[in-house]
Amino acid sequence: MGTLYITGIPESDALLNSNGTALLIGMLLDQQVPMEWAFNGAFTLKNRLGHLDPRKIAALDPDVFLTLCLDKPAIHRFPAAMAKRIHAVCHIIATQYQNKGENIWNDTDDASVVFDRLRALPGYGEEKAQIFMALLGKRFDVQPNGWQKAAGVFSDKNPRTVADITNPATLIKVREWKKMEKAAHRDKQSRPLTSVTRAPKKAGIIKPPAQKEK
Repeated sequence: MGTLYITGIPESDALLNSNGTALLIGMLLDQQVPMEWAFNGAFTLKNRLGHLDPRKIAALDPDVFLTLCLDKPAIHRFPAAMAKRIHAVCHIIATQYQNKGENIWNDTDDASVVFDRLRALPGYGEEKAQIFMALLGKRFDVQPNGWQKAAGVFSDKNPRTVADITNPATLIKVREWKKMEKAAHRDKQSRPLTSVTRAPKKAGIIKPPAQKEK
């Protein structure tokens, strides 16, 4: 069991803290959308499918799975692209890791092996794999040899990412840290930004679901 707090929905966070496939899907979706929305994606899929079985998901027709991902609220701002990645990740988990996402890190004590396995997953670039290594090390006590080196700067004590969130207060700290770094023209790794680029507008972008006032 992990100690991650992120969605604000107890059942969703419990799924992330107990299911490796859910955690991988959440991290996959954590791109260009609020963290809460991204990491709630696995819980949303589980509710719609009645399960989160990688083998069953991989066996679904891609168009059928896309329809599930498009249902309101959509699982992501770019549901079509993310549906393909989730489908592909589930195929890899089903065929290479005995249908359990956590087997990516459970059968080795070498962080470089875990890192390479993560990098082989669709949608997992170098930085996302580093953050996931930090998430495993900090929130799940999964600390294979060399995990801090594999996680890079994300293994430090600064509240940089989802890996540093355990409650509402630390969620606020991470958001404040990101704002501070952005204001100082630094990226997630505190490196100076040399240029500012904007993503081109894309058709079919879905806005985040409206948040109810508490």
